[in-house]
Amino acid sequence: MSKSSLAAELNITEGALKHGMPYLAMGSGRPLVFLRWFTPDHANPSGWMRDAEIKMLAPLAKHFRVYAVNRAPGLSEGITMTDIATQHAAALQDEFGEPVDVLGISSGGSIALQLAADHPKVVRRLVVASSGYRLDPLAKEIQLRYGEAVFAGRRALHLMAPIAVSSRALARVLGVAMWLFDPLARPKNPADTYAFIRAEDAFDLDSRLHEITTPTLILGGERDAAYSIDNFRHTADGIPDSRLTIYPRTTHTGVAKHPNFATDVTTFLTAETP
Repeated sequence: MSKSSLAAELNITEGALKHGMPYLAMGSGRPLVFLRWFTPDHANPSGWMRDAEIKMLAPLAKHFRVYAVNRAPGLSEGITMTDIATQHAAALQDEFGEPVDVLGISSGGSIALQLAADHPKVVRRLVVASSGYRLDPLAKEIQLRYGEAVFAGRRALHLMAPIAVSSRALARVLGVAMWLFDPLARPKNPADTYAFIRAEDAFDLDSRLHEITTPTLILGGERDAAYSIDNFRHTADGIPDSRLTIYPRTTHTGVAKHPNFATDVTTFLTAETP
């Protein structure tokens, strides 16, 4: 199927929610809000990144009207994850006017957890993938180094390689490729990128997980270099109404590509309330 045919079949539209939060919407059915992973720019993706996102979300778009939402552009210095979650709550309430299903992957999972803790009336059901109650030490270090480098105008993309794959050998190879690709993937507004990184660096819901009353599904990869299995388990154990699925031999970026991902998400979100 051609790109144009797929776009027509999925009824793809794009726009911006309150606070200028960009979104790409596709499919039909009740709303499912997908909070994007870490991106250099708070914008809708373009080129191959747009194609990859549509391909990943297409199976979910058979059951839901999926809204892929990014952070608001122009985040201020010193903004917190609480502030960012409040922006999301206002935007979702303004757009939908009722609780909606939320899927957060990686950095989007951090926001989704904060959103569910701070604004429970906005979230109907919650899916958190490749994410947990706080960043693990390696992810914190690497992401902060990346943010400091881009803010200083240096090459930085290669710094993210160690958390993208599960082996050091692959990370070295990927790092070289990412170093070469860096000029094409630099943030247009490094201060915006760095502001979000600092917010996620301070993110920690350990003492508040029990406050999340929304039914929650945690999906993790056994070989995730950014989040440990202990992190996934601790997150799920702390949320009263939650369940946990670990995909064997799966990396941080592999969870959303796993053959069971769309089915597991759909089954959880469409299951009748006991």
